[in-house]
Amino acid sequence: MPETGRNTLETILDSVADGIFTVDRDWKITSFNRAAEKITGYLKEEAVGEYCHDIFHANICQTECALRITMETGKEMIDTRINIIDRVGNLIPVSISTAALRDKAGNIVGGVETFRDLSQLEELKKQIWQNYTFEDIVSKNREMTKIFGLLPYIAESDSNVLIQGPSGSGKELVARAIHNLSPRKDAPYVAVNCGALPDTLLESELFGYVKGAFTDAHRDKPGRFALAERGTIFLDEIGDISPAFQVKLLRVIQEREYEPLGSTRPVRTNVRVVAATNRNLQSLVRQSLFREDLYYRLNVVKLEIPSLAERREDIPLLIDYFIRRFNLSRGKTITGISPEGLRCLLEYDFPGNVRELENIIEYAFIICRGSEVQLAHLPIEITQHAARTADQTAPPSLAKKEEEVIRQVLQQAGGSRVEAAAILGIDRSTLWRKMKKYRITG
Repeated sequence: MPETGRNTLETILDSVADGIFTVDRDWKITSFNRAAEKITGYLKEEAVGEYCHDIFHANICQTECALRITMETGKEMIDTRINIIDRVGNLIPVSISTAALRDKAGNIVGGVETFRDLSQLEELKKQIWQNYTFEDIVSKNREMTKIFGLLPYIAESDSNVLIQGPSGSGKELVARAIHNLSPRKDAPYVAVNCGALPDTLLESELFGYVKGAFTDAHRDKPGRFALAERGTIFLDEIGDISPAFQVKLLRVIQEREYEPLGSTRPVRTNVRVVAATNRNLQSLVRQSLFREDLYYRLNVVKLEIPSLAERREDIPLLIDYFIRRFNLSRGKTITGISPEGLRCLLEYDFPGNVRELENIIEYAFIICRGSEVQLAHLPIEITQHAARTADQTAPPSLAKKEEEVIRQVLQQAGGSRVEAAAILGIDRSTLWRKMKKYRITG
């Protein structure tokens, strides 16, 4: 290339905000722009002529080098999220794209890699997470953020707490947050699923037993109340215990003492009780299935946890949270979920709530081999549900009318989705979903 042309190209590359470098077939750097200098900390004079892995220290260099894959296959890599280490040892998140360089005959003679510093974006994400995360609870739902605000005050007291909400909605996370914020945080937190055990086993599990209480009782065994001494005991599925056992539990809560199985001497206890149920205890009281006096002893402070279907605005946030968590535990670098996959999950009812969503994302991590979770990576029962839901949408004539209205309003708003959503009286996310449904691109 003539010198003038080379200088012009270098000027253009230096004006680009993204880092750019090129390599030859021997993996030696042949060009290195100004943004690449700024992000990596290496000067152009230090980088050119060196092997790329000696300058661009990425976490995929030795295993799945994107530039190597591109140069061997000719396939471009687009917006792949990786981490690099700069000259002074700082870990920097970047998004890379690669392409092969070819001669006039079409032969691959090298490669080019562009990379964008994501540090500011990551910092912004951290600030967002701080606003929407409380302990391990993730939400931006109005009812949940109210609970976030109450939890420190609830934790400071020593009152019993009753947490109601559907299975999988995060009741134990709330209970654990109460313990972690309380003066009892340095003492044990002990959880018991009351619905999983019959009365006899539940009694020995909670209160323990003494030697000789039954045939196999060769020594004393402390119960969960003893293990939780000076701490917090979490009684999950409290609505499933029998009326007979409710009497024994009432005594513990009311008198602060219990008798281990086989013992005649009461044991004093200093434990805070947090109970949870997916059933309506008030309704059980009216049906005489749950003792009214026990209900009021437990219900000093009551928290209602909404189902995930009632806080759909949390679904994208939770997906991002689980992706971040599984990236750390599985050593992957999945960046997010495709619009089609997200739309499918936004339209799903989640009978299993947050726990079900977590399982769905974990399944997707097993299947996904790329940088983004796609619709095909979701469990088949989820995608089949989405297909059935699509079949039950509005009649063609009504759907056609809706499409026409959306197109007219968008044209009226000059293509502004914000203004169009305001005119239609719907959320921007709802407008976006309908535009995707009707393949409206304008």
